[in-house]
Amino acid sequence: MRKMNLEVLSQQPLQELSNNPVLLVHGAWHGAWCWKVHFADYLAQQGFQVHAISLRGHGNSEGRRRLRWTGLADYVDDVAQVARQLSAPPIVIGHSMGGLVVQKYLQTHCAPAGVLMASIPPMGVLLTALRLVRRHPWLMAKVNATWSLYPLISSPELAKELLFPNEMPVAQVELFWQQMQDESYRCFAEMLGLGLPKPEKVNTPLLILGGGADTLISPDQVKATARAYGTQAIILPNIAHDMMLEPGWQTVADAIVSWLRTNSSDCSEF
Repeated sequence: MRKMNLEVLSQQPLQELSNNPVLLVHGAWHGAWCWKVHFADYLAQQGFQVHAISLRGHGNSEGRRRLRWTGLADYVDDVAQVARQLSAPPIVIGHSMGGLVVQKYLQTHCAPAGVLMASIPPMGVLLTALRLVRRHPWLMAKVNATWSLYPLISSPELAKELLFPNEMPVAQVELFWQQMQDESYRCFAEMLGLGLPKPEKVNTPLLILGGGADTLISPDQVKATARAYGTQAIILPNIAHDMMLEPGWQTVADAIVSWLRTNSSDCSEF
């Protein structure tokens, strides 16, 4: 397996209070930049060594020209590559598509804890795709005609509809939208059913979070993810999909930190 040149943005704590670093995995259209806005600094303030990866084809990582043909297994390899370079097995936190990558990573890798934020459920994105077809039939037709997911977030207004709360000003959304990009069409196909995770193979303690105002991954889908892993979901009211970027981000971060203080496990396999 060839080692990829991957962007990793790191934040060191002033006082390290955890033996395990945190590895943050972004979702579709994003990169490591989405964690640096709020989450990385805040988690470092809580005593965690924090590392945010840009998966291949995203941010400043290599692989942009082959992005359309990149698969979920490639993203799992990226997470594994960065995890091996860290001082200890990382706590893995994944958002949206990154949550699905984390689920697949945990099938074959040890981690002291995992957090799924508005994650693609283990049964895939068919329900989400059907909702999008109903709301934006022409956009979804363009997605399939061009083999590109960019049409779904091709304006700040569309990005806001999918990712952010109604009350968030479009001008603020635009600052984030300018950093967004296309996503792998192959991954979209795999998330429809060709490359889904196997929850029975995951033994890592999991925190599963959803947003009550999320229009992309509904609270019911988040609860279904929790059931698949034998746990209870936490649905945060008034939180939309991009929960690490919206005004309520600290509520999300505090829920994660509080859970991690009492729910991590030993992980000797590294």
